[in-house]
Amino acid sequence: MALFKRRTAGKPGEWYYCLEHGKVEEGPECPAKNRLGPYGTRQEAEHAMETARERNEEWENDPKWGDTPRDAPGA
Repeated sequence: MALFKRRTAGKPGEWYYCLEHGKVEEGPECPAKNRLGPYGTRQEAEHAMETARERNEEWENDPKWGDTPRDAPGA
């Protein structure tokens, strides 16, 4: 008997952004390695790439890491 059940269908209201197809899907249609989410609304999933870019920018310039920001002179 398997310890973990393979989930084939998402819950209603779970939205994902598929990186391979560049589309929003309700429930996990594509493999996990190709998607971002879950998001609470379709609109949040539509803006997944923008959200990821913003978060990456914040993390790259986080002063807690002590690294030089990428956009700083000499970086």
